[in-house]
Order: sequence, then C-alpha cells, then structure tokens
Amino acid sequence: MTLPLTLTINGHRRALELDDPRVTLLDLLRERLHLTGTKKGCDRGQCGACTVLVDGRRINSCLTLAASLDGANIETIEGVAEGPELHPVQAAFIEHDGFQCGYCTPGQIMSAIGLIREGQAGTDPERVRENMSGNLCRCGAYIGITEAVLDASARIGHSESEASS
Repeated sequence: MTLPLTLTINGHRRALELDDPRVTLLDLLRERLHLTGTKKGCDRGQCGACTVLVDGRRINSCLTLAASLDGANIETIEGVAEGPELHPVQAAFIEHDGFQCGYCTPGQIMSAIGLIREGQAGTDPERVRENMSGNLCRCGAYIGITEAVLDASARIGHSESEASS
C-alpha cells in the first residue's frame, strides 16, 4: 500500500508515493529526491542542521513526517539562489565567515532566511542569537553567523523598501 503525496519543492510541484508513512521529510529529501543540502545531524530536532522552510515557517525536517505535509510548499537550501546569483543570506555568510566546516551552514542559512522573513531579525545581535538558538554550530562560528544575519537583514530590508517606493 502506498500513500500519495503532492509537494511543491523549491517551486516545482512533485507528485510522490510513499511506501512507508513513517518517512520523515528529511529522509524523503535526501534519500528519495537527492536534495542532500539539508543535513542529518542529530536526527532528534536538537541541532537544526535539517532546517527547511515549510509554507514559510522554519521546521526541523528530521521531526516532521512527510505524509503530514500533503500540499505544502517546501524550500530547501538548493532553492534559495537564483541561478548563479546567491541569496543575500548566502552571500553574507561568505562575507562574514559565518561557517567553518560548513556542515550546519545549510540549516543556519534556511533558519536565517525564515527569521528575516518573519521580521524577527531586527538590528540587535542578542535578538538574532536568541532566534537562531535552535541551530548549533560545533565549530563555534556564531560571531560570523550573527554578523551575516544582521547584514543580510539590512540588505533585504533595504532592497524591499526600494522596491516598494
């Protein structure tokens, strides 16, 4: 028995069939759809390496059953750049050395994008650190991550206010 599922992933509508209703979104993305940018860290929702956006909200994909997302819009790290042009958050992570080994970086970037879209980034580094606290970095690149989020938030806010004028 299979379970039909329709998802929009990075702007592309996908009709899928799940053989097992217990498969997580993380495993579906990595093993079936070969979108391996989303990382499996702790597999318990504690590290944030698996963070993706579902209908615009940040989630730990390792804790989310794929079957519960029928009709959802999912954004992964593979879908944030526009061709060769990096997303402002990706560019800021590079400019501010917001990574070392890079394993947590996709989850950090997806969380930062969600945070900025939610309007929660602000200009206070402590606020950014608190709102990004679900994403762990074993290398300790937190200063660069915080600076990158603040910089990207300012850039995105500036470009959005220019577009509306």
